Amino acid sequence: GEWLGLELTDGKGVHDGNVMGVPYFECPAGKGVFAQPAQLSGSGAVAAAPVAVGSAARMAMPAMAPEDEGPTTLPSKDKTADGSISLGQKVMWNGKEASVRYIGDVKFAKGEWVGLELTEAGGVHNGNVMGVAYFECRAGKGVFAQPAQLSGSPAATSSAPAAAKPVAVISASPTAVAATAKEDLGPTMLPSKEKTADGSVSLGQQVAWKGNKATVRYIGNVKFGAGEWLGLELTDGKGVHDGNVMGVCYFECPAGRGVFAQPAQLSSRSPVLC
Repeated sequence: GEWLGLELTDGKGVHDGNVMGVPYFECPAGKGVFAQPAQLSGSGAVAAAPVAVGSAARMAMPAMAPEDEGPTTLPSKDKTADGSISLGQKVMWNGKEASVRYIGDVKFAKGEWVGLELTEAGGVHNGNVMGVAYFECRAGKGVFAQPAQLSGSPAATSSAPAAAKPVAVISASPTAVAATAKEDLGPTMLPSKEKTADGSVSLGQQVAWKGNKATVRYIGNVKFGAGEWLGLELTDGKGVHDGNVMGVCYFECPAGRGVFAQPAQLSSRSPVLC
Protein backbone atom coordinates (compact mmCIF):
# COMPACT_ATOMS: atom_id res chain seq x y z
CA GLY A 1 0.00 0.00 0.00
CA GLU A 2 0.85 3.69 0.08
CA TRP A 3 2.89 4.99 3.01
CA LEU A 4 3.92 8.46 4.16
CA GLY A 5 7.36 9.20 5.59
CA LEU A 6 7.06 11.81 8.33
CA GLU A 7 9.55 13.96 10.22
CA LEU A 8 8.16 14.65 13.69
CA THR A 9 8.69 18.13 15.07
CA ASP A 10 9.18 16.96 18.67
CA GLY A 11 11.50 14.04 17.97
CA LYS A 12 9.47 11.04 19.14
CA GLY A 13 10.01 8.92 16.06
CA VAL A 14 12.05 5.75 15.57
CA HIS A 15 14.48 6.36 12.71
CA ASP A 16 16.19 8.95 10.47
CA GLY A 17 14.31 8.18 7.26
CA ASN A 18 16.45 5.09 6.67
CA VAL A 19 14.64 1.83 7.41
CA MET A 20 16.36 -1.55 7.24
CA GLY A 21 19.16 -0.06 5.18
CA VAL A 22 16.86 1.61 2.65
CA PRO A 23 16.94 5.45 2.62
CA TYR A 24 13.44 6.82 1.99
CA PHE A 25 14.13 10.39 3.18
CA GLU A 26 16.46 12.27 5.52
CA CYS A 27 15.77 13.71 8.97
CA PRO A 28 17.53 13.83 12.37
CA ALA A 29 17.79 10.44 14.12
CA GLY A 30 14.71 9.64 16.21
CA LYS A 31 12.39 11.99 14.33
CA GLY A 32 11.22 9.76 11.47
CA VAL A 33 8.15 7.52 11.31
CA PHE A 34 6.02 5.91 8.61
CA ALA A 35 2.22 6.03 8.59
CA GLN A 36 -0.62 5.38 6.17
CA PRO A 37 -2.79 8.30 5.01
CA ALA A 38 -5.79 7.16 7.07
CA GLN A 39 -3.72 7.43 10.27
CA LEU A 40 -3.15 11.16 9.88
CA SER A 41 -5.23 14.05 11.11
CA GLY A 42 -5.02 17.44 9.44
CA SER A 43 -6.88 20.32 7.84
CA GLY A 44 -6.52 22.75 4.99
CA ALA A 45 -4.76 25.18 7.34
CA VAL A 46 -2.19 22.57 8.20
CA ALA A 47 -1.59 21.76 4.55
CA ALA A 48 -1.00 25.44 3.86
CA ALA A 49 1.74 25.58 6.49
CA PRO A 50 4.29 22.86 5.67
CA VAL A 51 6.17 23.50 8.90
CA ALA A 52 3.18 22.17 10.87
CA VAL A 53 2.94 18.87 9.02
CA GLY A 54 5.43 17.21 11.36
CA SER A 55 3.24 17.91 14.38
CA ALA A 56 0.31 16.15 12.73
CA ALA A 57 2.37 12.97 12.73
CA ARG A 58 2.07 12.78 16.49
CA MET A 59 -1.53 11.77 15.81
CA ALA A 60 -0.54 8.96 13.45
CA MET A 61 -2.03 6.39 15.83
CA PRO A 62 -5.77 6.37 16.70
CA ALA A 63 -6.91 9.48 18.54
CA MET A 64 -8.13 7.52 21.57
CA ALA A 65 -4.53 6.51 22.39
CA PRO A 66 -2.95 9.37 24.38
CA GLU A 67 0.36 10.55 23.00
CA ASP A 68 2.27 9.88 26.21
CA GLU A 69 1.26 6.22 26.12
CA GLY A 70 3.27 5.64 22.94
CA PRO A 71 2.11 3.71 19.87
CA THR A 72 -0.42 0.94 20.33
CA THR A 73 1.13 -2.45 19.57
CA LEU A 74 -0.59 -4.87 17.19
CA PRO A 75 -2.25 -7.90 18.80
CA SER A 76 -0.11 -11.03 18.77
CA LYS A 77 -1.08 -14.67 18.39
CA ASP A 78 -0.40 -16.97 21.34
CA LYS A 79 1.31 -19.61 19.20
CA THR A 80 2.71 -20.08 15.71
CA ALA A 81 0.49 -21.88 13.19
CA ASP A 82 2.25 -25.21 13.83
CA GLY A 83 2.18 -24.72 17.61
CA SER A 84 5.96 -25.01 17.95
CA ILE A 85 6.62 -21.48 19.26
CA SER A 86 4.67 -19.67 21.98
CA LEU A 87 4.51 -16.03 23.03
CA GLY A 88 7.04 -15.40 25.80
CA GLN A 89 9.05 -18.52 24.97
CA LYS A 90 12.85 -18.50 25.15
CA VAL A 91 14.40 -19.43 21.81
CA MET A 92 17.73 -19.33 20.02
CA TRP A 93 18.21 -17.25 16.87
CA ASN A 94 21.57 -17.33 15.05
CA GLY A 95 23.25 -18.47 18.25
CA LYS A 96 21.67 -15.69 20.34
CA GLU A 97 19.16 -16.11 23.15
CA ALA A 98 15.87 -14.28 22.68
CA SER A 99 12.33 -14.02 24.01
CA VAL A 100 9.31 -14.21 21.72
CA ARG A 101 7.39 -10.92 21.90
CA TYR A 102 5.16 -11.12 18.81
CA ILE A 103 3.72 -13.81 16.53
CA GLY A 104 1.68 -13.02 13.44
CA ASP A 105 1.48 -11.16 10.17
CA VAL A 106 3.62 -8.12 9.39
CA LYS A 107 3.37 -5.23 6.95
CA PHE A 108 6.84 -5.61 5.46
CA ALA A 109 6.70 -9.22 4.20
CA LYS A 110 4.36 -12.14 3.60
CA GLY A 111 3.86 -15.11 5.90
CA GLU A 112 4.02 -15.64 9.64
CA TRP A 113 6.80 -13.85 11.51
CA VAL A 114 8.10 -13.94 15.06
CA GLY A 115 9.17 -10.74 16.81
CA LEU A 116 12.11 -11.34 19.15
CA GLU A 117 13.74 -9.39 21.94
CA LEU A 118 17.40 -10.43 22.11
CA THR A 119 18.88 -10.91 25.57
CA GLU A 120 22.07 -9.17 24.44
CA ALA A 121 22.14 -6.21 22.07
CA GLY A 122 22.54 -7.14 18.43
CA GLY A 123 19.12 -6.44 17.00
CA VAL A 124 18.04 -3.69 14.61
CA HIS A 125 14.97 -2.01 16.14
CA ASN A 126 12.78 -1.60 19.24
CA GLY A 127 9.79 -3.63 18.07
CA ASN A 128 8.62 -0.80 15.80
CA VAL A 129 9.27 -1.33 12.07
CA MET A 130 8.38 1.29 9.47
CA GLY A 131 6.09 3.07 11.91
CA VAL A 132 4.18 -0.07 12.95
CA ALA A 133 4.55 -1.11 16.60
CA TYR A 134 4.51 -4.90 16.85
CA PHE A 135 5.96 -5.13 20.37
CA GLU A 136 8.12 -3.10 22.74
CA CYS A 137 11.75 -3.64 23.70
CA ARG A 138 14.89 -1.60 24.10
CA ALA A 139 16.37 -0.03 20.98
CA GLY A 140 18.78 -2.38 19.21
CA LYS A 141 17.37 -5.54 20.77
CA GLY A 142 14.50 -6.29 18.42
CA VAL A 143 14.58 -8.54 15.35
CA PHE A 144 12.06 -10.45 13.24
CA ALA A 145 12.55 -14.04 12.12
CA GLN A 146 10.45 -16.81 10.67
CA PRO A 147 9.63 -19.84 12.83
CA ALA A 148 11.92 -22.15 10.84
CA GLN A 149 14.89 -19.96 11.79
CA LEU A 150 14.39 -20.55 15.51
CA SER A 151 15.25 -23.32 17.90
CA GLY A 152 13.53 -23.72 21.24
CA SER A 153 11.10 -25.73 23.34
CA PRO A 154 8.57 -25.09 26.11
CA ALA A 155 11.25 -26.23 28.56
CA ALA A 156 13.37 -23.27 27.54
CA THR A 157 10.89 -20.89 29.17
CA SER A 158 11.44 -22.31 32.64
CA SER A 159 13.42 -20.50 35.28
CA ALA A 160 16.05 -23.23 35.43
CA PRO A 161 19.61 -22.21 34.54
CA ALA A 162 20.27 -22.26 30.82
CA ALA A 163 23.14 -24.69 31.33
CA ALA A 164 20.78 -27.26 32.85
CA LYS A 165 18.46 -27.13 29.87
CA PRO A 166 20.50 -26.36 26.79
CA VAL A 167 18.75 -25.11 23.68
CA ALA A 168 19.96 -26.25 20.30
CA VAL A 169 21.21 -23.56 17.98
CA ILE A 170 19.70 -23.14 14.56
CA SER A 171 21.03 -21.02 11.74
CA ALA A 172 19.27 -19.01 9.05
CA SER A 173 20.27 -21.71 6.55
CA PRO A 174 18.79 -25.25 6.57
CA THR A 175 22.20 -26.67 5.63
CA ALA A 176 23.67 -25.26 8.82
CA VAL A 177 21.33 -27.41 10.92
CA ALA A 178 23.36 -30.46 10.04
CA ALA A 179 25.18 -32.15 12.88
CA THR A 180 28.50 -30.98 11.53
CA ALA A 181 27.51 -27.32 11.92
CA LYS A 182 29.05 -25.56 14.90
CA GLU A 183 27.63 -22.63 16.83
CA ASP A 184 30.81 -20.61 16.58
CA LEU A 185 30.51 -20.54 12.79
CA GLY A 186 27.61 -18.09 13.10
CA PRO A 187 24.72 -17.77 10.65
CA THR A 188 25.21 -18.95 7.09
CA MET A 189 25.26 -16.04 4.63
CA LEU A 190 23.28 -15.98 1.42
CA PRO A 191 25.47 -16.35 -1.68
CA SER A 192 26.27 -13.11 -3.48
CA LYS A 193 26.63 -12.45 -7.18
CA GLU A 194 30.03 -11.31 -8.43
CA LYS A 195 28.60 -8.39 -10.45
CA THR A 196 25.36 -6.46 -10.88
CA ALA A 197 23.12 -7.38 -13.81
CA ASP A 198 24.54 -4.54 -15.92
CA GLY A 199 28.14 -5.33 -14.90
CA SER A 200 28.72 -1.84 -13.51
CA VAL A 201 29.37 -2.83 -9.88
CA SER A 202 31.45 -5.75 -8.58
CA LEU A 203 31.75 -7.48 -5.24
CA GLY A 204 34.48 -5.82 -3.16
CA GLN A 205 34.36 -2.61 -5.18
CA GLN A 206 34.76 0.78 -3.50
CA VAL A 207 31.77 3.05 -4.08
CA ALA A 208 30.17 6.21 -2.68
CA TRP A 209 26.66 6.24 -1.22
CA LYS A 210 25.09 9.54 -0.09
CA GLY A 211 28.58 11.00 0.21
CA ASN A 212 29.90 8.11 2.30
CA LYS A 213 32.67 5.77 1.18
CA ALA A 214 31.63 2.13 1.14
CA THR A 215 32.67 -1.34 0.05
CA VAL A 216 30.27 -3.65 -1.80
CA ARG A 217 29.76 -6.80 0.32
CA TYR A 218 26.65 -8.29 -1.28
CA ILE A 219 24.92 -8.21 -4.69
CA GLY A 220 21.61 -9.93 -5.34
CA ASN A 221 18.01 -10.37 -4.28
CA VAL A 222 16.71 -9.58 -0.79
CA LYS A 223 13.68 -10.61 1.27
CA PHE A 224 12.53 -7.05 2.04
CA GLY A 225 12.19 -5.62 -1.47
CA ALA A 226 12.01 -6.37 -5.17
CA GLY A 227 14.85 -6.08 -7.65
CA GLU A 228 18.62 -6.18 -7.33
CA TRP A 229 20.22 -4.72 -4.20
CA LEU A 230 23.73 -3.98 -2.99
CA GLY A 231 24.86 -4.65 0.57
CA LEU A 232 27.38 -1.99 1.57
CA GLU A 233 29.83 -1.68 4.43
CA LEU A 234 30.33 2.01 5.16
CA THR A 235 33.87 3.13 5.97
CA ASP A 236 32.83 5.70 8.56
CA GLY A 237 30.16 3.69 10.38
CA LYS A 238 26.95 5.56 9.56
CA GLY A 239 24.90 2.51 8.66
CA VAL A 240 22.03 0.76 10.43
CA HIS A 241 22.91 -2.95 10.71
CA ASP A 242 25.68 -5.56 10.53
CA GLY A 243 24.67 -7.20 7.25
CA ASN A 244 21.85 -9.11 8.91
CA VAL A 245 18.36 -7.76 8.13
CA MET A 246 15.14 -9.22 9.55
CA GLY A 247 16.88 -12.46 10.48
CA VAL A 248 18.54 -12.98 7.09
CA CYS A 249 22.34 -12.77 6.93
CA TYR A 250 23.45 -11.23 3.63
CA PHE A 251 27.01 -10.28 4.62
CA GLU A 252 29.08 -9.51 7.69
CA CYS A 253 30.40 -6.17 8.91
CA PRO A 254 30.70 -4.33 12.24
CA ALA A 255 27.38 -3.28 13.78
CA GLY A 256 26.18 0.11 12.52
CA ARG A 257 28.16 0.01 9.27
CA GLY A 258 25.82 -1.90 6.97
CA VAL A 259 23.24 -0.47 4.57
CA PHE A 260 21.40 -1.64 1.47
CA ALA A 261 21.09 0.43 -1.67
CA GLN A 262 20.15 -0.09 -5.30
CA PRO A 263 22.81 0.39 -7.99
CA ALA A 264 21.26 3.66 -9.20
CA GLN A 265 21.68 5.17 -5.72
CA LEU A 266 25.48 5.08 -5.88
CA SER A 267 26.98 8.46 -6.71
CA SER A 268 30.42 7.25 -7.81
CA ARG A 269 32.25 4.04 -8.43
CA SER A 270 35.94 3.27 -8.07
CA PRO A 271 37.91 0.35 -9.51
CA VAL A 272 37.67 -2.96 -7.70
CA LEU A 273 40.24 -3.28 -4.90
CA CYS A 274 42.87 -5.94 -5.46
